[in-house]
Amino acid sequence: MASIKILLMQKTDKQGLHPIAIRIIKDRKPTYIYTGYNIKKADWDETNQRVKKSYPNSTRLNNLLLTRLTEASGKIIELETDAQTVSVKIIKRKVKNSSTELSFSKYAKQYTDHFEASGKYNRLNPEMSRIKNFKEFLNGVDVSLKDIDEALLNKFAAYLLGKKKLSERTVMNHFIAIRAIYNLGMKDHPTLKVNYPFGNGKITIRLPESTKVGLEPNELALLENADLSDNPKMIHCRNLWLFSFYLAGMRVSDVLVLRWKDFQGDRLYYQMGKNLKALSLKLPDKAVVILNQYRPTGKYDKNSLVFPDLITVSNFDDNFEVEKKTSYAVKRIDQWLQKIGKRLELDKDLTMHIARHTFASLAGDKVPVQMLQKLYRHSSVTTTIGYQANFIHKDADEALEAVLNL
Repeated sequence: MASIKILLMQKTDKQGLHPIAIRIIKDRKPTYIYTGYNIKKADWDETNQRVKKSYPNSTRLNNLLLTRLTEASGKIIELETDAQTVSVKIIKRKVKNSSTELSFSKYAKQYTDHFEASGKYNRLNPEMSRIKNFKEFLNGVDVSLKDIDEALLNKFAAYLLGKKKLSERTVMNHFIAIRAIYNLGMKDHPTLKVNYPFGNGKITIRLPESTKVGLEPNELALLENADLSDNPKMIHCRNLWLFSFYLAGMRVSDVLVLRWKDFQGDRLYYQMGKNLKALSLKLPDKAVVILNQYRPTGKYDKNSLVFPDLITVSNFDDNFEVEKKTSYAVKRIDQWLQKIGKRLELDKDLTMHIARHTFASLAGDKVPVQMLQKLYRHSSVTTTIGYQANFIHKDADEALEAVLNL
C-alpha cells in the first residue's frame, strides 16, 4: 500500500524559495512530484501540510494542493486495485499525467498555439495579454479548469475593473478567452460540462455597445487643407488616412499591402484581407492625387508596394509576419496621426480606424444600405445596418426636439 503526503522540500531554488511537492512512498521507496509552486519556509505549516495565511492567495493555493492530493490518492487506489504489483515509478508517471490533465495553462497554450500556427498575430497578441492578466490575478497558481467557477470569475472581473482599470467590454473579452479555453478542455473531458461556469443563470457574456465617432465635415476639411510641409512623416500618415477615407474607409491592413498591379486604368481591384471578398472601385480624383505622390518615375516593378510601411516584410506568404509588422506599422502611424490631431486642435483621437467611421458618419442615410454593404464588403446586410446605425441620429434628434419645442 502506497502512502502519500504534501511536503515542503528542503532544497531551495535560485530565489531561496522551497518547492512544494507530493511525496509518494511505495515499498519503502519514495518518489516526488513537484507541484510547480515555490514558497518561503515561513509561509509553510508543516504540521497541517498547508500554506499559511501569510502567503498571498493562500486559500486558493491550499485548495489546489488539496485537489492535487485527492486526485493523486484516487489514481493510486485505482492502480493498486487494477494491478497486484505496481512500482513507484509507474505510480509517479500516472499521477503526474493525471495532475496536468485539466491544467488551465495546458489548454491556454493549446489555444494560443492555434493562433500562432495559423498566422493570426492580431488574435494571438491580445489573447496572450488576457491570459497573462488571469495568471497574474491567480498569483501564478495554475488552477484546474474544474476550479474556474462563477465566484472566481466574478472576483477576476472585480480585479480587472478595480486594479487594472479596464472597461466592461475588455472584461467581457477576457471572459470570452477563458470560455474558449474551457471549451477546449471539455472536448477532451466531456464531464467538465457539469462544472461549466458560463450560460443561463451563471456567467453571461454581453458585450457593451461601443461608441463610434467620425470627423465632422469641417474637421475633415481642416485635415485635408492643413499645411504639414514641415514634417514629411505627418504628410505620409495623413495621405494614408485620406486614401483610406476616399476608398469608403478601406481598412489600413488592406491599404498597406496594396501593390501597383492592383490599379488598372482608373480602377482599384483588391481583395479584403479580413474576409477575402473581392472589390473593384473607381478611384476618386483625390485618391489619384495621393497615389501620384508615391508613383515611381520611369520603369518600375508592378508587384512593388505602393506605400513603404511594410517594406521590411521578408515573406508576404507568412501571414503571422505580415500581421505582426502591420500591427507595429499602424501603431507608428496612429502616433503621428494623434500629433496631427493635436496640432489641428481636434477634440477626437485621430487614428486610422476613424477614417472608416468618418466615411460611415458622412454617408449617414444618404447612401442605400445595399450599396454601403458592397462598399464595406460586409457578408450580411444586417451587419451593415447595425454598423451604420451608430452614425444615424436624425430620428432620435428630431424626436427630442419635438418634445422640447412643445
